[in-house]
Formats: sequence, structure tokens, C-alpha cells
Amino acid sequence: MILTVTLNPAVDHTIKLDGPLEAGSVNRAGLDQYDAGGKGINVSKYLDALGVETTSTGLVGGLFGDFVERQLRRTKIPNDFVEMSGCTRLNTTILSTDGEYKINQSGHRVKRRTVQAIIEKIRTYDPETVVVAGSLPPGLGATTVDRIATAGNWNTVVDLQGALLKRLRVPYALCKPNRSELATATGMPTGSVEECCAAARELRASGFERVVASLGSDGAVLATRDDVLYVPAPDAEVVDTAGAGDALLASVLKASAEGNSPREVVQYGVAVAARAVEAPGTTVPSLSDVCEDARLLSVEPQ
Repeated sequence: MILTVTLNPAVDHTIKLDGPLEAGSVNRAGLDQYDAGGKGINVSKYLDALGVETTSTGLVGGLFGDFVERQLRRTKIPNDFVEMSGCTRLNTTILSTDGEYKINQSGHRVKRRTVQAIIEKIRTYDPETVVVAGSLPPGLGATTVDRIATAGNWNTVVDLQGALLKRLRVPYALCKPNRSELATATGMPTGSVEECCAAARELRASGFERVVASLGSDGAVLATRDDVLYVPAPDAEVVDTAGAGDALLASVLKASAEGNSPREVVQYGVAVAARAVEAPGTTVPSLSDVCEDARLLSVEPQ
């Protein structure tokens, strides 16, 4: 079972405008959508859709925390959260004809002793893999993630900001940075695919068994002890990039757990992520025939 930990979840509010975003005027929305969000929650959504046993935990509170729990129950995503005193944050994405705008709140300050309640919650499920993903709320840092990773006999996977990846001090099974996080974590350039491959190789050697880096419209790269593999992104009608990295991570975890080769793992991850960008918000799109899409993707050893 794969258990995801979202220490700073959110209600994802997606607004789609019929024209450009204009200052000083009333902007009318053609779409107004609310989703239970946060990277770990999104990973659990995709794992569940892909048929992988999962449970989502983390910290919730207030009106938006109630919404997160209600929506996950409604969509039958297994979850078991720890209540906190503050309110869960609201993240807003504005989709307009002139671009994509994101406004993310920092979240409520969390006391370090609250982390022990999370650890006890994880232990009750005895998972094979724990995924710690997303931003951390004020008051928590890299030592919190290290503490979770060493609290039980599970493999730990991280999807964190680049500055946090640099400060982790214990080994991890896998990490999933995006392009900018990869640059921050390594101090290396990531402008080209070749540079991203070199940075992924460097990051892997710093304490991660594997690194899968999402490169947006360029696709993804997987670095293992033996190989660095690059898969270009297929053509897709991009509606919203929110959740694409989470889709990549979930599908990589599924394919890896099933014993697929590194080549098949990264192909499958990119194919699922390509489906994710074609849907607004973080709602999971149809994944029918995605295995066939994956087999058609080229793999370029680096």
C-alpha cells in the first residue's frame, strides 16, 4: 500500500476566463471549479484511478479542511487526516487566453509536536511506501521529512521544493523535482534536456535511489543507478498543467511496483501526465488505453 502525506493541503480553486485577465475590470469566469488538492492528495487520486491501494493523510482544519475531507469521501479516495487548529489554505489558478496565473497561500503555522500525530497515523497503516509531497507549512522543514522517513520500515518518496531537497539528510527511495526544483537542488543549469539529465544524475547521487524529473512540455527524465533515460512529451492539448507532476509520480510508482523496467516506467509516467494536462483542475481524466499511448513513446538513453 502507498500512503501519501500532504502536510500543507489546499482547496484548489480553478477559474477559466473567456478572455485575457484585465486589471481594473470585472473578469467573467466561464468555469469555476473546486477540488481537494495538495500534491500528496493528487498522487492518491491518480493511484486510486490506476488501481493502486492508497490512503491519503496530512493536516486539515477549518472550513476548507472540511471541504477536503468531504470531497475525498465523495470521490471514494481513502483518507485519514489529522486535525489542526488553523484553516486549510486556498490555492487559485486562473486560466485565461493570455496565460495561466497561480495564487497559492502559504498555509497555517504548524507546531512540530503535531508531526508526531502524523507519524502515529502512518504507523497504523504499515505502508510499503510513504510519499511526502508538496510545500511545507510555516513551522516545518527538512528535519520533519527526515523524521517521517526514519520513523518506520517503509520506503519514502519525496516531491518537495528544491531548497528542501538540498537539506534532507537521510536516504530516500525516489524524488520527483520539476525543472526549477532540479536546478535549485543541484545548483546546476537546467535550460536544456541534456543539462536536466546531468542535474538529475547529480541529484540521484546525493542520496536518492532514483530521480524522476518532470520537464513540462519537454517530457521527463528518469535517473537510476545504471541509466539516465529521457522521454519527450507527446502532443497534447494543454488545458491546465496543475497536477501533471503528481500524475507522473503516481504512474511511476505504480509501474515500478509492478516490476516494469526503467524504460517502461518513464514511458508510462509521461503518458499519464500527458492525459493530466488535457483536463482543467486536478480532477483525474480518463486513463483508458494509456498503456498503448505509453508504448508509442520514444526513449532516449543519455
